[in-house]
This record gives sequence, C-alpha cells and structure tokens, in this order.
Amino acid sequence: MEPLAPMRLYTLSKRHFVLVFVVFFVCFGLTVFIGIAGPNVIETSVARTDLNNSLKLKPFNLSSPPLSTYNQQLWLTCVVELDQHDVSLKKNVTMTVKVLGVVKDGSTPYVNNQVHNRTRLLSCAQKCSEIIVAHLGYLNYTQYNIFVSFEDLNKLTYTIQNITFTWKTYNPTFSQVEIWFRFVFVVLTFVVTCLFAHSLRKFSMRDWGIEQKWMSILLPLLLLYNDPFFPLSFLVNSWFPGMLDDLFQSLFLCALLLFWLCVYHGIRVQGERKCLTFYLPKFFIVGLLWLASVTLGIWQTVNEVHDPTYQYRVDTGNFQGMKIFFLVVATTYILYLLFLIVRACSELRNMPYVDLRLKFLTALTFVVLVISIVILYLRFGAQVLQDNFVAELSTHYQNSAEFLSFYGLLNFYLYTLAFVYSPSKNALYESQLKDNPAFSMLNDSDDDVIYGSDYEEMPLQNGQAIRAKYKEESDSD
Repeated sequence: MEPLAPMRLYTLSKRHFVLVFVVFFVCFGLTVFIGIAGPNVIETSVARTDLNNSLKLKPFNLSSPPLSTYNQQLWLTCVVELDQHDVSLKKNVTMTVKVLGVVKDGSTPYVNNQVHNRTRLLSCAQKCSEIIVAHLGYLNYTQYNIFVSFEDLNKLTYTIQNITFTWKTYNPTFSQVEIWFRFVFVVLTFVVTCLFAHSLRKFSMRDWGIEQKWMSILLPLLLLYNDPFFPLSFLVNSWFPGMLDDLFQSLFLCALLLFWLCVYHGIRVQGERKCLTFYLPKFFIVGLLWLASVTLGIWQTVNEVHDPTYQYRVDTGNFQGMKIFFLVVATTYILYLLFLIVRACSELRNMPYVDLRLKFLTALTFVVLVISIVILYLRFGAQVLQDNFVAELSTHYQNSAEFLSFYGLLNFYLYTLAFVYSPSKNALYESQLKDNPAFSMLNDSDDDVIYGSDYEEMPLQNGQAIRAKYKEESDSD
C-alpha cells in the first residue's frame, strides 16, 4: 500500500462520525431557514391590457418599472386569455418586438432600430401558457419601452378577452442578500483552504492521499464557485460578469464530478496512476460535459445580447442535438461512476482504513446527491428537461431558500471533507511512530479494532501484552 499522510478520519470514533453528520445537517438547515425567511427572488409587475376588435392589430406600448443594477435582469412575458376556458388550442403566432432603452434623465430614448420578428407557440389547455416576449440579461438603462404586436391573433377561432403582460426582475433585496451570502461563503472557503493547506505543510506531497490531493484542487475551485467577482455585475453594465460566474460554476461542478471518478478508481489503484489509462478517460467524459454546459450557456447569452427575443426555437435543430448529446454523456458518466463504486466496494470492503475512507465518502456523497435532486425537483419540477428550460431557468426561483440551499449544500460538503481528510494535530508524531514496526502497535487505538484493522481478530488486551513484552526486552538490554 502507498504511504499516506494520516487523516483525521482514522482517529474518529462512531460518536464523532455521528457528530460530523449532525453538524453538517445543522449548518445546511440553518441556511435553508435563513432562505425561507428571506425575500422572494423574482419581483413581478403586471400590465393588464383590455382588448377590443379595434385594438387587436395595434402594437402594445409597454413601459417597464424603474430599474437599477440590483434588478440584474429583465423579462417580459404575456398570457393570452380567451373568453372560453375549456379550450384546447395550439397555434403558431407571429410576434413583432422592438426594444427602446430610456436614458437616466428620461429625456431621450435610445432606440434600437432593429425590429425582431419571432414565432411563438400559443398553447392553451383550460388556460393558455405563458409566452416569453423578451429577456435582457443585463440592464444598461433605468427603464425600457417595448413595443409588441401580434399578427395572427385575429385569425383565432376564439375571442380574445385579455392579454396580460408581466414584467419580471430580480428583487433588489434578494440581490443584496445574495451579495452578502456569497461574501460569507468566499471568506469561509478561504479560511478552510488556508487551514487545510496549513495542516498538510509538514507532509511531503507524494505522501498525500488521493483525497487530500483533490481537496487541494477543489477548495480553490470552490472559492471561484462562490465568485469573489460577483459584485462586478452591479458595477459594470456588461454580460461579462454573468458569463464569468457561469464559467466558474461549471468548472467547479465538473471538477467535483471528476473528483468522484478519480477517488473511487484511485482508492483501489495503489502506486503510480498513469495519465493515459487512468486520467484520460475520465477527463474525456467530464470534459465533454463541461464543454456542453459552457456551450449552452455561451450560446444563449451571446444570442440574447444581440436579440432579446432569442429562444431555442430560433435554432431548434442544433439545440435538440446539443441536449441529446448532453444527456448521452451524462448517462455514460453515471454508469461509469456506478461501475467504479460497485467494484471498489466489492474489492475493498475487508481492507482496514481504506474501507473506512470508502464508506464515509459514499455515505456523505449519497446524502448530498439526494438533497440536490430534491432541490432541483422543487425548483424546476418536471419542466427541468423541457425544450425551453434554458430560457426559463432563472425565473423558477420562488424564494431565497432555493438559492441558499444549493450553495450552502456544496460549501458545507467540501468543508466536511476538508475536515475529515486533514491530518490531526498529532498526526506527524503518530506517523513517525508507525513507521517504526516496534512502535506500530503502541499507537493502535480501539477505533482500529472497531473499523477493521490488521489486528481485527485480536483481543484488545493483546496491545497491553506487546507493551509488556517490549518493556521486558528494553529492561534486559
């Protein structure tokens, strides 16, 4: 077996393990309760328009509420209301949109002379579904005027009673909460990273376990995931800070996926791990996931910058192909990870120490994955895989709890791993004694027996017998 820097994991008793999980759940629950008590994420403002036959073909002139950088983004949606409620209808409607940005003093509007023509699907079943008219990813002006006209509504066989337009923006109060919590997580991650690096300073890097090596990579990436540059989005009117945040998040999440693959494989592959056979297949699978996620994000953002009315239907074929590609690669990853977990559990279940590392990582990761799936389901429901999920992801937050729970979950997950994988205070002294065979048994604790040491079959008093034997030998010398 390869030499390893000692981990605090080996010194924890069952009571300590329970305490670790309790602290993890308490910290996570605290963030959820703070989020529940926090403000709503989305702020809405309704502009209701009554129709009659003479107004059907005229454009609607809609003025947004006053905006600030704390509103972050702006959506305009509409819902068509028919005079009959039990109607099943699907029809493509041509929509013409023109966006005007009003300068700060309100005197001269900035006019974007480009008129955008888009086709949207009007789907009604008891009531009509919401249509996204326009989405502005960042705000250059304090107010916007949007002209909207529908060309095919007069061709409907049903009478239109109303068209309700709704402005949606981020709640400024939530934006302030987001800034503060990101700042808190950045500070906590920086402190945890420094403490973890400080605990390993006396050990050579070649003696670090694979978990310790990966934690030295994941903690700095977690710092980027919390995005110390996030306040720039409120200081600079540009799409770049938002793009940077998306890049950091995808980079950390894919690194976490790579960590799971490497640990479950590397924990049973001792010695040198060759780049070609060990790392390359894993980097290839996770790299494809990262490339697909970044491409989708950049694709949507760049198109929205040039066209606020852009949605996936502008380029349906490529979008569907990208989504199928992403799902195929994600399925391949899951099957590969399950294969590595099953094989590691079957081969290492009777090995001392290694079995403990495997059980703890699997238990904590399983808890995190279950909570993540629940959060995603509560946030998106069954719509998570719908065709328009890219355009509508950011509008499905209901309160701060959904935001804080996911950020807090990943942060506390990494903090817990950093705690159990870091060496204890006396780790250097204990490792030096265990390197000497004459002193190796002197440092065996009861936990070694509980969690399956090499002397699992020996009674606990055998350690005392060996100490007595060693003392007799030293006295005779």
